[in-house]
Amino acid sequence: MSPMTSRALTVGFDLDMTLIDSRPGIHACYQALSARTGTFIDADLAITRLGPPLVDELVNWFPAERIDAMVGLYREMYPTIAVPATTALPGAREAIEAVRAAGGRAIVVTAKHEPLAKLHLDHLGIEPDAVIGDLWAEGKAQALIEHGAAVYVGDHTGDVRGARTADVYSVAVATGPCAADELRAAGADAVLADLTEFPAWLTTYEARPARA
Repeated sequence: MSPMTSRALTVGFDLDMTLIDSRPGIHACYQALSARTGTFIDADLAITRLGPPLVDELVNWFPAERIDAMVGLYREMYPTIAVPATTALPGAREAIEAVRAAGGRAIVVTAKHEPLAKLHLDHLGIEPDAVIGDLWAEGKAQALIEHGAAVYVGDHTGDVRGARTADVYSVAVATGPCAADELRAAGADAVLADLTEFPAWLTTYEARPARA
């Protein structure tokens, strides 16, 4: 998996725990959902497994027939509770700028509901070239292929699977729920401690020979 020199470099980034630390905001939102519904939710546990779609977490706390309503209620509360409490992870803005400095495009491909993903990025002043939401794991390959991405950066083994499905270079950051060894075992092509290491890594990637 090497750079494609026939077109401008496009790099995809995951959102939660790759570009942003949404744990405090999501924790508060789960607590609010619990209070509104009278249903116990272990918010401390829930934020240790961020990455998959919201539904995948809610099924642990609500019966199937209530899931759609709970998704709606959670998303209704999210902008005022979760967005203000979320911060950019170290190196997030610099990673986006490094792609731009290389003449490339930076896109965000995330499992988060797209309107909420855009709210986070707007609130933090992070401006990718495109935001594609509601895609998880292998499903992310759809957007990566459509946008001509050569690299996908994420923190979860699901992100690695998405990159490999799209046949793009998988860069993993050990800032989310998956440890570096787990990300390597899943097939990540490169594993970084966090995004502060990304600009230097990108320089080495650009220097690689093009795919034959």
